[in-house]
Parts: sequence; structure tokens; C-alpha cells
Amino acid sequence: MPEASADMRAIADQIKKAREAAGWSQHELADRAGVSRPSVARVEAGGDVNTVTLRKIAEALGLSLHVGSYEG
Repeated sequence: MPEASADMRAIADQIKKAREAAGWSQHELADRAGVSRPSVARVEAGGDVNTVTLRKIAEALGLSLHVGSYEG
């Protein structure tokens, strides 16, 4: 798997911290989000996931997903 970008790693860390704070296993989060457990693991590892999966996981944790633009 390619190395995760810094942005994806930051998102992954927030997702994992929120899941652990809720006291949920990856399996429980997957059930609540309506995704597979491997999808949760992939998100937490900073891997490639589609935005629908990422949104479902974030929403199950009470998080919102915002996309912005910047000039670089």
C-alpha cells in the first residue's frame, strides 16, 4: 500500500481516536456506519477509500467531513 498523505493520516488519526473514545471496536463502527470492517481498518490506516465510505464512518462517529480549497 502506498504511504498515506499527511492529510489522510490526520483524518485517519481523528477517526481512530473518535472510535476509541466511543469505546467501539472496528467491527462495531463498521456495523453502525453500514460499511465493512476492512473498510474501517483501511480508513484508520490512511489507505485509499472512497468519499462515501469516509463520510459514512465519520457520520457514525458524529464527525463531519469538510472539503476545502487552498492556494498552494
